Amino acid sequence: MLRPERMSKVSVTGSKAYMEQVVEAVHELNLLHVTEYGGGWEGFVQGNPQSGAEDAAQKLVTVRSLKSILGVESDDAGPTRVLDDELTGELEELREEVNALDDRRNEIRSELRSVEERVEAIEPFAELGIDLDLLQGYDSVQVAVGEGDRETVERAVLDASALTEYRVFGDGVLAVFAHPERDADENALADALVNAEFAALDVPDVEGDSVSPEAYVRDLERERQSLESDLESVESELDSMRADASGFLLAAEEKLAIEVQKSEAPLSYATTRNAFVSEGWIPTERYTEFKSAVQDAVGSHVEVEEIERAAFGADGEVQVREDVPPTVENAGPDEGVEASDEDEAEQRRAVADGSGGSVVMRDDDPPVVQDNPGLVSPFEVLVQAVGRPNYREFDPTIVLFLTFPAFFGFMIGDLGYGILYGLIGYYLYSNFDSPAFKSMGGVTIAAGIFTAIFGVLYGELFGLHLISTYFWEGVVGLHSAPIHKGLQPADLYWAQAWLVVSTLVALVHLNVGYVFGFLEELEFHGAKAAITEKASWLLGMNGLWLLVFSDAAAGTAPEFIYTVFDGVSSDAPAAFALGFTGFPAVVGYAGFAMFLVGALLLLLGAPAEILEIFDVLVNVLSYTRIAAVLLAKAGMAFVVNLLFFGVYETEGEYHYMLSHGPEYYAAEYGAEAILFPGLAHGGVAALVGGLLILVIGHVLVLALGVTSAGLQAVRLEYYEFFSKFFDGGGTEYEPFGRVRRFTADE
Repeated sequence: MLRPERMSKVSVTGSKAYMEQVVEAVHELNLLHVTEYGGGWEGFVQGNPQSGAEDAAQKLVTVRSLKSILGVESDDAGPTRVLDDELTGELEELREEVNALDDRRNEIRSELRSVEERVEAIEPFAELGIDLDLLQGYDSVQVAVGEGDRETVERAVLDASALTEYRVFGDGVLAVFAHPERDADENALADALVNAEFAALDVPDVEGDSVSPEAYVRDLERERQSLESDLESVESELDSMRADASGFLLAAEEKLAIEVQKSEAPLSYATTRNAFVSEGWIPTERYTEFKSAVQDAVGSHVEVEEIERAAFGADGEVQVREDVPPTVENAGPDEGVEASDEDEAEQRRAVADGSGGSVVMRDDDPPVVQDNPGLVSPFEVLVQAVGRPNYREFDPTIVLFLTFPAFFGFMIGDLGYGILYGLIGYYLYSNFDSPAFKSMGGVTIAAGIFTAIFGVLYGELFGLHLISTYFWEGVVGLHSAPIHKGLQPADLYWAQAWLVVSTLVALVHLNVGYVFGFLEELEFHGAKAAITEKASWLLGMNGLWLLVFSDAAAGTAPEFIYTVFDGVSSDAPAAFALGFTGFPAVVGYAGFAMFLVGALLLLLGAPAEILEIFDVLVNVLSYTRIAAVLLAKAGMAFVVNLLFFGVYETEGEYHYMLSHGPEYYAAEYGAEAILFPGLAHGGVAALVGGLLILVIGHVLVLALGVTSAGLQAVRLEYYEFFSKFFDGGGTEYEPFGRVRRFTADE
């Protein structure tokens, strides 16, 4: 779990005449993460695609275009099918039918847009109230219709020397009729209105009886209805075609994608005239399976070698490497198969240059396969949000699995919210095919479970202390819930305890991160680098905090860190009665010495970082945000419930008015005990408004739980924890092959 799967680089070398069979066998295994050949070997060139690659690629483009037009989804597949020679003919026939219908659909949509634009354009004419035939077709009168200021328009027409008479109709939407001088230009009216506040409108052409704007609109509406009917008919045909063709298109896409993948495989190979070399990474434990399957398919025409079993250092150099001597005597053709001396020589040279010794195509890092069990694997999405682990790094997924939901659940700590988070997570997990959504669903379910568990321990259900009252007090017989959030005045020591607990959690969490970093440095850079670059921080952090929690720091450190775990030697309330009042002073002095040794080691290993030595204090204090968010979320839920139910205070404890109104509690404890009477105890309007506040308020708290508790927990993981050992940047494992979903093997 903490390390990715061990990977081996393998070389597949053989006669070029058998390359297609090798490609088939390797593709079927779906194991080899191919290393691209980029040149550099004398006598070798990049391979060429196999015949038919271009044709398959063109058909694949056609299939995906048809899928897009028809809106085909993976869920539309139906049973798997075998596609043989009928694919080309069926695809061409389907292409013609779908394209014809799609062209017709686009044509109808274009006509509909035109009709809608004409309907929109006619609206001003309806406001004007003049028949359309009266606005056009004159020989001796010029007409302009548009929107503008009537007074300005009239003044412009009156001042135009080329116009003798005019009439203006309308207000806002204007129709201007003007008689020009005998020798005036045909655009005299338009020229006169250039400087006026007038936006001209084109008058629609009309024929027959459709002279009024209303009649014109009725004709357009009939045309639109006819077009919509035609569009519906075409859409129905396309839907029917989608239902019939979905299975074929999905199967054809898969088949063609496989053909393209296979036919383009030689582009990654190093080839000579008669031989080829392919390299790539596979999980080490499957090397025997890979080699046996390839040689079973091709025989001794191919040589499969494990040339590296890798663990890479931070500098990119291979730290563990197994060189396999070339066995060229077994690299020739089988007995009984004729081969020229030139073919055999080429193949022997490919084995020697391509897989013998330490000669590789490229010193690429192995791809990373995160090796986590089912319950843990959803948390890989949180790690990959920063970056896939490097092959040399520890995979922190298991740590996130153990800590992130606990951080989140502790900060929210409510059974009601926990159930809702769990339901949201289940919805994401069960309703989306995307691996990312499923993983986030799994993470949310885990966060919901921990939120519910802590909610039971706090005794809270949507901020109400119902679980405390009816379970912990009523059933178990305790005085109250086992733990408290510390929001109430009487429970202040619990809030202080959570601040201390947050620092202790930080020390455990950060120690794990530093230990991971120490082990990585030790493995790849030696003991000196591990001690100066990582052990220095371990000594510094633990030493400083031993000092803080010791009597040597008494009077400087906050007093409550020595009391919240006492409960034995004094009468001061303690969250956890452990009898701890601080380490002896000698322990503190030893811790201070550890801190100085850590600083000295850091100075020797990385002098520039000595200025950051007090980060060991700041990083730990950063975790007190856990306690801060706990109190903030509890306060928000408290305010929402206070507004609706009302709250009274007795002996430093807050109580909701669940069973009686404020008058009852005022008489019992005095009017000064009432913090807020509660909208539920007002009139009908107050009750309705209170219900809205109650529902919206708790939904808001639920949402802010993600943006506050969720983001703060993620920040602690990413910034504080990951920074101690994690760089990311690993390569995703993408094996050559494909898992068939829609087709069966021919």
